[in-house]
Formats: sequence, structure tokens, C-alpha cells
Amino acid sequence: MKAIPTAIPEVIVMEPKVFGDARGFFFESFNQKVFEEATGLAPAFVQDNHSRSARGVLRGLHYQIRQPQGKLVRVVEGSVFDVAVDMRRSSPTFGKWVGEVLSADNKRQLWVPPGFAHGFVVLSDSAEFLYKTTDYYAPEHERCLIWNDADIGIDWKQGGWEGQPSLSGKDAQGLPLSQADKFD
Repeated sequence: MKAIPTAIPEVIVMEPKVFGDARGFFFESFNQKVFEEATGLAPAFVQDNHSRSARGVLRGLHYQIRQPQGKLVRVVEGSVFDVAVDMRRSSPTFGKWVGEVLSADNKRQLWVPPGFAHGFVVLSDSAEFLYKTTDYYAPEHERCLIWNDADIGIDWKQGGWEGQPSLSGKDAQGLPLSQADKFD
């Protein structure tokens, strides 16, 4: 497993060693010891989640103001443009974002640490998205940052998405960074 830092060093692309031939492929999608050696981090994952979404669905940008979750995310069918936004006021990268195309083909994963809002838009006809979290889902603490906040300036086209996304009612009501709850 190779750890590749992004423009926000705490957000890390994880690239597995894939063994393949004409029959198919094999790779370890997670190994605690290898993850720790590659990143210097030792998260304890407590929950796995799985979603399926159609082309153009944008989920996020979600975070929990209490019980913040670190997330290790990956795609097992299709492709998405995955985004993390730093919500930590004390951070030099506060309000900045990074994005990465994750797909069943590239098998990359993204480590999104606690203190970040997270979301993705589906680029393929559909996508199945898996993620491990370091804390349990707590709907009373969930917050949503609006996907198109001009102050953050996420370039969704960078990942290959153009047009208006399909949003849930909750995600359509997301707040801009200036009004959103933040971490210290």
C-alpha cells in the first residue's frame, strides 16, 4: 500500500498493490499494520458503510461536529470525484479542499481525517461507494456544507463533472462555510 499526500497533507490517497492476470485481480483493501506503516496513523474503525448512487448524484458535504469521523473511502463499482474540505479553524488549510477521482478501475482509496467535510459526485452510470469510519453515525451532530459555496470554490469539473447534481433535500439545504459550524 502506497500513501500519497495531497495538497492538504492530512488527506492521503492510498494506492494498493494489485496482483492481476487474465483471471482477474487480488489486493488487500485494508490492513491495519500496513496502513499504520504507510501513514503513521492508527485509526480504530468502528463502522463500515456502503452506498449506491446514480450518475450525477452528489452526496455531501457531510461532517459531524461532535463525534467527528475519520473516513477511509473507496469505490467498488463505477467512479466518483471525491472531495474533502478542511473545517478546522486553527488549520493553515482551513476552508481549502482537495479532490480525487476514485474508481473501481484505479482502486485508490482516500483517507479523510476527522475535522473535514466530505462528499462526492458520481461520474459513471452508477457507483458503489464503501467507507470505514472512526466513530459512529450520530445524526444529531451531522452537519452539511453546501456543495457549491463560492468561498470554498470546489472545481467539480476537475473531476470530470459538469451540470447540476442530483441532491437530497438535506444536502440541498447545506450551509456555506461562513455560516457552518466549524472545528477549533
